[in-house]
Amino acid sequence: MAKLLFLGSTCADVILRTPRLPHTGDDLNLLGQSVSLGGCAYNAFAAARLFESADCGLFSPVGTGVWGDWVAKALADRGVASMLPRAAEPNGCCYCLVDDIGERTFLCEHGAEYRFAPAWMAMLGDEVYDGVYLCGFVVEAIVEEPTGEVLLDYLEAHPPRRLYFAPGPRLCHIPPLRMARVFALHPVIHINAAEAEQFTREATVANGAAALSELTENDVVITLGNDGAYVVQNGRCRCVPSWKVRVQDTIGAGDAHLGAIMACEAQGMSLEDAVLYANRVAAAVVSQEGAELPRTVFQQWMEEAGLWDSRK
Repeated sequence: MAKLLFLGSTCADVILRTPRLPHTGDDLNLLGQSVSLGGCAYNAFAAARLFESADCGLFSPVGTGVWGDWVAKALADRGVASMLPRAAEPNGCCYCLVDDIGERTFLCEHGAEYRFAPAWMAMLGDEVYDGVYLCGFVVEAIVEEPTGEVLLDYLEAHPPRRLYFAPGPRLCHIPPLRMARVFALHPVIHINAAEAEQFTREATVANGAAALSELTENDVVITLGNDGAYVVQNGRCRCVPSWKVRVQDTIGAGDAHLGAIMACEAQGMSLEDAVLYANRVAAAVVSQEGAELPRTVFQQWMEEAGLWDSRK
């Protein structure tokens, strides 16, 4: 069985549903609130695990305090074994403002979940992973941390067979030298259309994808919301369609999309086929509140699309 590793954050998502984003001095009544388990690495890990096609490891710090205790219990309740000792400092959390069309805006308090101690990396040994997920928020956050570049140091010393990089909306805030180190690892870039345009300054998705593929010398996936995803693999370009759904919120959809791609490629699918499955997973995620799909819901969505039986 293939081995996948997910490097990044796990945190509590405090979801606040609001009729619109507030302005300075506003006084708004919430439409609802809830708390769910999230974080970029956890969301991708949880989606990949649903496919039961790979041995998935979550390498994500969990700290102390109210949110650290909450995350530790939530992981234990899901049967997720920790690969790391508990960190001594408090966990942060993410406040997710969701407006009336389901779009999310994040207000994040970073804590232990973004800080990796150098000594922890030895726990991974010399294992060569088939796929490794790397979160852009972590790549940016470690700029400010004294333990700085430990994840990139580890990946340079232990390159996986396939590295997947999800830079996210903070892509343009990552220092160029740091990005150069990431690109030198030849990752598969997974990004949405707005992020690709902002980073590459290319007006079309096709040109943006080509520019990213030239930088990494590898495949690129650009997500297009309800329009599916644009894929570049070995110089071949294709738009893979998705399913039209009513959006509840978009929290974690991109993370889950990439986790599904990793799981499907781990079982031998082409990237194009993997993206088709991932599009279905992302459609299911945005049709509900929060990023995590219950297994029964996942199987129902895949079966209705005729994808579950064919996967087996």
